[in-house]
Amino acid sequence: MSIITRLWKAIPSGHAVLASLFVALWMAPAEAELRVDITRGSVRAMPIAVTNFIGTEARERDIGRDIAAVIKSDLELSGLFKPIDPKAFIAVETSLDTVPNFQNWSVLNADALAQGRVTLLAGNRIRIKFRLWDVAPQKQSFGQKFTTVASNWRRIAHIISDAIYKRVTGEDGYFDTRIVYIAETGRGDRRIKRLAIMDWDGANHHFLTDGNDLVLTPRFSPSRQEITYMSYFRNVPRVYIFNIETGRQEMLGDFPGMTFAPRFSPDGNKVIMSMAKDGNTEIYTMDLRTRAVKRLTRHSAIDTSPYISPDGKKVVFNSDRSGGQQLYVMNADGSSVKRISFGKGRYATPVWSPRGDLIAFTKISGGKFFIGVMAPDGSGERLLADGFLVESPTWSPNGRVLMFFRETPLSRKGGKRTRLFSIDLTGQNERQIVTPMDASDPAWSPLIP
Repeated sequence: MSIITRLWKAIPSGHAVLASLFVALWMAPAEAELRVDITRGSVRAMPIAVTNFIGTEARERDIGRDIAAVIKSDLELSGLFKPIDPKAFIAVETSLDTVPNFQNWSVLNADALAQGRVTLLAGNRIRIKFRLWDVAPQKQSFGQKFTTVASNWRRIAHIISDAIYKRVTGEDGYFDTRIVYIAETGRGDRRIKRLAIMDWDGANHHFLTDGNDLVLTPRFSPSRQEITYMSYFRNVPRVYIFNIETGRQEMLGDFPGMTFAPRFSPDGNKVIMSMAKDGNTEIYTMDLRTRAVKRLTRHSAIDTSPYISPDGKKVVFNSDRSGGQQLYVMNADGSSVKRISFGKGRYATPVWSPRGDLIAFTKISGGKFFIGVMAPDGSGERLLADGFLVESPTWSPNGRVLMFFRETPLSRKGGKRTRLFSIDLTGQNERQIVTPMDASDPAWSPLIP
């Protein structure tokens, strides 16, 4: 049994603090047989039984019930798992140290069984033990043990969900993550836009800005817990970096010609952006250490919405240099520009997958908006979602799920509703992400370190 010690930094603005986490992992003697192939176009959701985590004291049982609820929600929202209704359970084991009665679970057609225990410790700390069982061969798939502060129970639930996801699919999960987005209230020219952040499932929601200044297009750093975003202070667009762990905000500068928000490079040391100078919009990078700015494109057309590939070697962007708004890929130094989109309609907001295998985009065609993906060479275009207005795709850190916002008119007299949605690459598992108010322009964080 290996012991892994991980230290977590404090997160401001009310987010749960994980002071220290000790994880013990024990494996089954044989290779686990639980498996879901998520590369297929259609996937059968795996039936899984998730029991309330047991405990001796009432508070332990309350925390255990909440942990199980989050795990079930995470797994169900992925579309790959089908949690069994607890009302159907025949009997639930009262000990985590004995082998379950697998007959009680096989008759429910459960492929997997998730169990756990919560123990209160001194200093308002808790110990959480977890086991995943493969029901058919009656084997333990794996187990984990955590020690942390009691207030961090929700994050532990997300970490367990990620572990189950990886054990069953062979790929990293995406549940221990955050979403930053623009929270919108009001109507017309009185609409207030605030920067907000929450867990991927909508929990732990809070605001990062007060709404006095217009904020737009937040983007996460792929290597740090930092956000870059635009804010209009006295009608002048400024670019800021906000550090989630420390709460420190830093202004990069005033950019009167900014046409699209900057995005981080894969190593987090640069931002790439488009700026209009002398009536011409081009793509630039800024080194965050030296503040040196470098121009990448030189064309009379409008070049905007740049995004750097995960390996740092390529840049995708959209441009009207061919007469209509299309997607292009170039080398990171601006050389070898090549058009990759050739379908009907206009293309915008390209975003490279963290896996490097796909580029997500917004497409406008036939009076409708679409969210789609294509390979970096432009092949294999697929449209996953559509609507009156769907826009701003952002990738989960494992590159298997997209989040975007959808705007829906409320009536012919005006007004709209804007909400966040997620959809996987099969295009068959679209889910609304609940927010307390209208929401737009989401950005998905990496897994929390």
